[in-house]
Amino acid sequence: MSCVYARSRLLASGMLSLLLLWAFAAPVWAWGVQGHQVIAAIAWRELSPPARAEALRLLALETGQSLPSISTWADEHRGPATAPWHYLNFPRGTCQFDAQRDCPDGQCVLGAIERQRALLASPATDAERLRALKYLVHFVADVHQPLHAGYRDDRGGNTVQLRFLMRGSNLHALWDKGLLERLDLENSALIATVLAQPVTPEALGSSLPSLIDIAQESCRIVAQPGFYPQGDPDEAYALRMTPVLLQRLALAGRRLALMLNQALP
Repeated sequence: MSCVYARSRLLASGMLSLLLLWAFAAPVWAWGVQGHQVIAAIAWRELSPPARAEALRLLALETGQSLPSISTWADEHRGPATAPWHYLNFPRGTCQFDAQRDCPDGQCVLGAIERQRALLASPATDAERLRALKYLVHFVADVHQPLHAGYRDDRGGNTVQLRFLMRGSNLHALWDKGLLERLDLENSALIATVLAQPVTPEALGSSLPSLIDIAQESCRIVAQPGFYPQGDPDEAYALRMTPVLLQRLALAGRRLALMLNQALP
C-alpha cells in the first residue's frame, strides 16, 4: 500500500506541476514565433546603416544569431520575475493609462521597454546590451498585440474560451497565432503581405509615439465593438480582424526600427 500511495502522490505532484506550468506559460507566446520573427525582419529592413552595424556587432557575440532569431528569446527565458514585463492590463471600460494602477513599480511591458531601451543605449557591457536588444525586440512586438494591453478581468483574453479552425483555443491565442495560421504563409510571403497593408500616415508617422500612446492604441482595438466574438469566431470575424492584425505587425516592425535607430549608436 505504501508503494501505491507513493506512486499516487508522485503522479498527483507531476500533474500539479504540469498544470502550474501550463497556467504559467499560457499568456507567453505573443504573436507566436512567426509573428515575432516577421516584426523583427521588418525592423531589420528599416535600420539605419550605423544601427545595423552596431546590431551586427552585438549579435556576433552569439554565433549565427539574427534579429528574427532572437525575437522569441524573452519568451524562452521567461520566469516569475520577468512575466509581468510582457503585458499591460487595463480595467475594463477604460484605455486611459494610470501608472500606479496599471504598471506599479514599472512592472509591465512599458516599464520593461523603457529599462531595456536605456540599457541598450548605455555604455554597459556588450553582453548586457545584447540581452537588452533581445528583450527590446520582443517587448516592442508584445505591446502591439492588442490583447497584451487588454483587460485585467479576463487576463488579456486568456480566459475567453472558443473554438477556431476546428480546435479549442482562447481569444488571446487566436490573436497570437490563430489568425496568422489561417493565412498559411511562409515568413517571406507574410512579410510582403504585412508591408502591403495600408497604414495611415497618422498611425505610421515620422517619429516614434510615446509608449503610453502605443499601449492605449492597442487597448482601443480591444475595446471596439465586435472585437470580442459572439460565440465561436467564424470566417467573417477572421476577414474583419486579419487586416487589423497585419497593420499591428507593420506598425510594430517600423516602430521597432525607429527605436533601435535611436538606441544603437
